[in-house]
Amino acid sequence: MFDTIVLLCGPIEQTALAALLRRHNPHLTLRLAQTLSELEALPQSELRHARLIAFLTPVIVPARFLDALGYGAYNFHPGPPQYPGWLPSYFAVYDGVARFGVTAHRMIERVDAGPIVGVSYFDVAPNTGPVALEQRAFVEIARLFWQLSETLATQSKPLPTLPVAWAGRKTTRRDFVNACDIAPDISAPELDKRLAAFGNGAFGIQPTITLHGHCFRYVPPQLDPSAAAAPAAPARKSSVG
Repeated sequence: MFDTIVLLCGPIEQTALAALLRRHNPHLTLRLAQTLSELEALPQSELRHARLIAFLTPVIVPARFLDALGYGAYNFHPGPPQYPGWLPSYFAVYDGVARFGVTAHRMIERVDAGPIVGVSYFDVAPNTGPVALEQRAFVEIARLFWQLSETLATQSKPLPTLPVAWAGRKTTRRDFVNACDIAPDISAPELDKRLAAFGNGAFGIQPTITLHGHCFRYVPPQLDPSAAAAPAAPARKSSVG
């Protein structure tokens, strides 16, 4: 009998999401985890009665754990089906998208590949950066969780799937690193695109260029201490009048 939800997410999200699930089903047993080791420490006997919900987590859940769950597993991904993989908002900014979104899907062994059960899209304003896009996506994915939470907490049957398929290339950390490896002959427009999308140093990965054996690392203007310390230029006198 379905009576347990394993909630895999960060500590801040755990409190709010757990409270919402309990509101829908006060009889639920909730198991909270942040890491793979915490998942694998759960008793196998509980998993037969459990459903896993993963929310904005970097943890890759192995097939052996998914197979042990009696009531399936669902993941909330911070990108639309067109952007599976790592840090989708950054690659979307690089592509200059005018529309973005979030996805809920059934988990299978391959990452961001299972049947889709929920999608929500929103428009993207021009010149939106990756951090702002991530923040907007967080609001939207929280709304999507709220919409599906009652079904997840109370229904033992699998969630109905949508006639929507994953598309596009699944991005990885290696793709991010490669995008930050700047060739000396890069064009000005391409450099501007790379810096706008990948220039904020996410996860300590910053755009770099190697010239004559020396590696130079890009520092965004807002993080450059020399820019803040530089004295303001004196005002020029107008020659008019």
